[in-house]
Amino acid sequence: MAQQPVFDQDGEQRVDDEFIDDTTDAAQREAAHRERGTSRPITVVGNPVLHKECKDVTEFGDELAQLIDDMFASQRTAEGVGLAANQIGVDLKVFVYDCLDDSGVRHVGAVCNPVLDELPAERRVLDDSNEGCLSVPGAYAELARPDYAVVRGQDAKGAPIAVEGTGYFARCLQHETDHLYGYLYIDRLSKRDRKNALKQMAEQEPRYPVVAND
Repeated sequence: MAQQPVFDQDGEQRVDDEFIDDTTDAAQREAAHRERGTSRPITVVGNPVLHKECKDVTEFGDELAQLIDDMFASQRTAEGVGLAANQIGVDLKVFVYDCLDDSGVRHVGAVCNPVLDELPAERRVLDDSNEGCLSVPGAYAELARPDYAVVRGQDAKGAPIAVEGTGYFARCLQHETDHLYGYLYIDRLSKRDRKNALKQMAEQEPRYPVVAND
């Protein structure tokens, strides 16, 4: 997919060499992570780890690499397209993704210490598609988000990276970054819609292992 132009807060086009290629060998890279990892149960809404900002990643070694492998394995078990570390109970700012964009291109990667770019007004085209979450199993609701997103952070070795997404993939990047700052998508809904989402969740059995809230 051709790289879209990126703009600073003043609307000026910015040249950036930190954007990663997360599409080449996507299937092979995801499979390698998953095969090294161990699937863990998913934490659900109400678990304290989901409702606070996570700690920054400061150690980029074998332990982080294993966590990322486990996250890919857990994501595949739950049939998700993105997973934040606190969704498997780990208080660290890292998320993984395996997500198609609206052109059907598969993106696979991991981002540590993510921060979303502020978009200039002309790039803030909202998409109000349905959104769901592995930590709110079985529930979906419409939520308006920009249809383009740029997230900056570090890779598993600590190198600076940037990832951009459009459409559904842009939603994924925003959703997972939110998780690491203590926000679930239902926190952005109206009280009525949030109540309805929680009702949907209560009426269904999760299709993957979850951590029950005591």
